[in-house]
Amino acid sequence: MARRPSPAGAEAAHPSEESWFAALGVSQDTQIDDEAAGGRGRSRPSGWRAAESQDSRFLTRQARRLLGATTQPSFQRIYRAFLGARVAVGLLLLGAQAASHLIGAGSPGPSWVLAASAAYALATLVAWWLGRHAAEGRQGRPVHRLRRGQWLSTVGLDVAAFGLLHLFGSTGNINYLPLLVLPVLMAGVLTSRGAALSVAAAITLLLLGDAWWRAADGNFSMLYMQAGLVGSGFFVIALLAGELASRLAREELAARGSMELARQQAQLNRLVIEEMQDGVLVVDRRGRVRVANPAARRLLAEEGLVPAPPFQLHGDPAWQPLAAVVMQSFKSGSSPETGLEVHLPFPSGHSRGLRVRLRFTKRRQPQASEELCVLFLEDLRDVQARTRQEKLAAMGRISAGIAHEIRNPLSAIAQANALLAEDLTTPAQRQLSQMVADNVERLKRIVDDVMEVAPGGPPVQAQPVDVTALVASTCSEWARTARLPLDERSALRVDLPLAPVGAAFDPDHLRRVLINLLDNGYRHASKRPGSVEVRLVAEPEVLTLSVCSDGPPIPLDVERYLFEPFFSTRSRGTGLGLYICKELCERYGATIDYRLRSAQYTARNEFYLVMRVVPLGPQDVPSASLNLTR
Repeated sequence: MARRPSPAGAEAAHPSEESWFAALGVSQDTQIDDEAAGGRGRSRPSGWRAAESQDSRFLTRQARRLLGATTQPSFQRIYRAFLGARVAVGLLLLGAQAASHLIGAGSPGPSWVLAASAAYALATLVAWWLGRHAAEGRQGRPVHRLRRGQWLSTVGLDVAAFGLLHLFGSTGNINYLPLLVLPVLMAGVLTSRGAALSVAAAITLLLLGDAWWRAADGNFSMLYMQAGLVGSGFFVIALLAGELASRLAREELAARGSMELARQQAQLNRLVIEEMQDGVLVVDRRGRVRVANPAARRLLAEEGLVPAPPFQLHGDPAWQPLAAVVMQSFKSGSSPETGLEVHLPFPSGHSRGLRVRLRFTKRRQPQASEELCVLFLEDLRDVQARTRQEKLAAMGRISAGIAHEIRNPLSAIAQANALLAEDLTTPAQRQLSQMVADNVERLKRIVDDVMEVAPGGPPVQAQPVDVTALVASTCSEWARTARLPLDERSALRVDLPLAPVGAAFDPDHLRRVLINLLDNGYRHASKRPGSVEVRLVAEPEVLTLSVCSDGPPIPLDVERYLFEPFFSTRSRGTGLGLYICKELCERYGATIDYRLRSAQYTARNEFYLVMRVVPLGPQDVPSASLNLTR
């Protein structure tokens, strides 16, 4: 069975009806849907999210007008304008004829002219009413040319109606010839050049025929000259209208492309801002927050997120320090390049420190003052941690180089001291030699510790280890080394799960971390039974190993430097123990920290290590158990 041609194919079969606005195309990517223009977020075919309602506040009046203009295709807007003009002409024509017949002034003309005017006015009203959907095809897609029915109901009807009025309705007082300009102009704008010239040619032939008809009364040359001049004017109007329409189409195509590029750039900027780790706020002179990315909303809230903008920066008492900085910067017109430190006091008593950098946007006039303030917010703890990590990395590289250079002199000193000790006879001399040997060993331990955590070492290959068995064996060995009674009177208490639990950690490194924590805890403990506790708590995803002691609570000014290198409260301490523990834990994706437990516990000082749980194979489960008896 033969297939019927599609409407698109039928329309494509009449290229003569295409208008100049076909160059604009009908791509959906260059049009703003009504919901996006209204401010409601909506997913677009390209994957971007439509502009939020807050974006409209940054658009100037001219930009809003341009956005509103591009919401509809140009053909639709101009076609509606012509339909409105036809309605106005029809109503004016009907009103003039009705007034002429009612008043009776002059020669009102035949009665059929009044009826024709009424019919034309009614036809224009119907066409205007139906023209609301004129720019949509049968599939609801925008079109950019007049279909045959539209052409006949507009241009064709105007040529026929105004031609009849000119031929048979003109009197000495009324001339309908100027009305023929409207269909010529409409054809020049909304159809192709050939179709517009065809309309002008048809009207010219109509005028020449009327001149030939009237030439029977004489004055042949004047009538033909007048018809020729008017026809030439119609050709000029058709050509000029087509050229102006072509230029309008080109300019609108360029403007639409610029709008699409600007829209894509705005969407890219919005995406970048939303994904930034730093908080971004846009505030006006009244303290009204217009834009806030998720990071900024998280920093302004004690927990969770603050509501989406717009909101007042003066609306929360905790934000007053930040609002004061913004208002002061608006007054001075500048801010420090390095930023300012602002602390937000929350009602719960906690405070959050922020590093704030401010930038201003200016109006187009150079002499105008700043209008908007852009704030870049960083958590002061992150800034300090980043600075501390940079310093530690630099210090680690320097220390590793120094430690490497110290090894050879230390070996020479140790060997020379050993040779010298063989010839010493007096106790005082031997005591001095032993002092040299002890300090050499201490320096060697420092060198080994520094080289252990020095950057640039070989990559770490984590292997599953049974943490339960390792903690049990390490605690047993440490208790024997510390000469602790291995019974109920022991200062060490160990609480382990019955089943093996695995973690990705090197056994030697984990043993070193645990021994370091046991040494620190026992050193500051009261030495009473149970003064040092070791607990291993297994959860589905993580494993927590904690070492607690009943020593005095660590002061706050000491707590903040616990895991920094070369910090120690002992005169003979290296200050590298906890720092090495932290570096070793970070190698295997674990974390170590300190906290003070509540007063209901005897051992309140707790250092805890959090590791990820990994499954154990049969070869990873050793036959080791906790043994605290001799």
